[in-house]
Amino acid sequence: MNRRNFFTGAAAATGGALLARMVPTARAAEPGMKATSTGTTAPFVPPADWKGYKPVITPNGLTLPFKMVNGVKVYHLVAEPVTHEFAPGLVAECWGYNNRVHGPTIEAVEGDHVRIYVTNRLTAPTSVHWHGILLPSGMDGVGGVSQKAIQPGETFKYEFTLKQHGTYMYHSHHDEMTQMQLGMIGLFVVHPKNPAKPPPDRDYAIMLSEWKIEVGARRPDPNEMTDFNVFTFNGRSFPGTQPIVAKVGERVRIRIGNLSTMSHHAIHLHGYYFKVVATDGGQIPEAGQWPETTVHMPTGSTRTVEFVANVPGDWVMHCHMLHHVMTQMGHQFGNVIGVNAEGLSEKIRKLVPGYMAMGQDGMADMGEMGMAVPPNSLPMVGGRGQYDYITMGGMFTIVKVREDLPADGSDPGWYKSPPGTLADVAPAEDLKRDGIEIPKMSAANRRKDDVWCGTPPKETLLAKNEVNGHIKLH
Repeated sequence: MNRRNFFTGAAAATGGALLARMVPTARAAEPGMKATSTGTTAPFVPPADWKGYKPVITPNGLTLPFKMVNGVKVYHLVAEPVTHEFAPGLVAECWGYNNRVHGPTIEAVEGDHVRIYVTNRLTAPTSVHWHGILLPSGMDGVGGVSQKAIQPGETFKYEFTLKQHGTYMYHSHHDEMTQMQLGMIGLFVVHPKNPAKPPPDRDYAIMLSEWKIEVGARRPDPNEMTDFNVFTFNGRSFPGTQPIVAKVGERVRIRIGNLSTMSHHAIHLHGYYFKVVATDGGQIPEAGQWPETTVHMPTGSTRTVEFVANVPGDWVMHCHMLHHVMTQMGHQFGNVIGVNAEGLSEKIRKLVPGYMAMGQDGMADMGEMGMAVPPNSLPMVGGRGQYDYITMGGMFTIVKVREDLPADGSDPGWYKSPPGTLADVAPAEDLKRDGIEIPKMSAANRRKDDVWCGTPPKETLLAKNEVNGHIKLH
């Protein structure tokens, strides 16, 4: 297996239009907050142009539009087949809402009365569950329990008043293993009616999910129970993920939901610690908030984190379940780490023209080789970075913090580290000054990773007991 050499520029090009939708950021001074004699702050007083909330940003996604009808917010979801691109080079036939995987983010305000029509354009019955939202039993959306299933061609009406605020989700609750694994999930954000403090300068929403897509296939496998090989932020894998951007000094909120079929995720942010400020059960009192650099995301849950973007740079955010930052990774192959394949490729090329043995020094070199891969696949793909090839994919994106950002909110490009702040090859004079001696690898240690495939040179034909018990494979 190998990786294609994709570039992050492709993701940036497709993402500019969405980022251009970003609303102007709140003033850094946090208007309306006044210090009191006790050192606390008074309730948030909205500015004159306040529209009830600041919209969230869903990278690689959209927000579902609504219209007001006699004081009711009316939305329309359409369940339908979707041809979806996970990243350039990997496209699959999925199911989703409003021609999107995942479905568009629904936004409303605590106290709103909402009416959501759901039209079924699938070939199978469906329903929609409003995950974490408090509502009447008959609106809960569980096919066969709280309602009849929505048959193909039918349109159902859900209607309820929002009694809470926070980050929630929605998803099919009929033939869940099939429909959710094909993409029928989305985020539902409810803003507070009477906010205690100003909104963050940047409010992002991210849905985590996992898929099983065989190399070369065009359809995710909904029968899979354990061996998932495509992992996504908002339905996209790196290098197809849009960056998260912020200006220095801005307060950033990231709402994360996990509707992966089986897996929890450990979402890690470099360069910062954040505070976990809310779950789908509600806001966490300030005294109970805790600092983290990694937030654990159980499946079926949401977590909201906040931090102040006070250090410029390119800071990666990714799942720390390490196979979740690889796309279409296989584990049915033998371990060839340390195998010397000299002569092997030449022999196999007589049977398979163009063959190259890979993997004996790890998998990092696979992405840069530019070798042909099966159609419609991203095996082991990463992306081109500023300095080298980025050897991660899947649940991976970059938080880009800058002193200034493009006026249209687009990708600001790569961060240029100031002199003296970039790790690089240590100069010889520095090594000498600090008394650092570089040891040479002994012959015995070299032989520990000297397992041969093919015929080794005569000078390496040593007895088994001379190579630390490693067997030479001829």
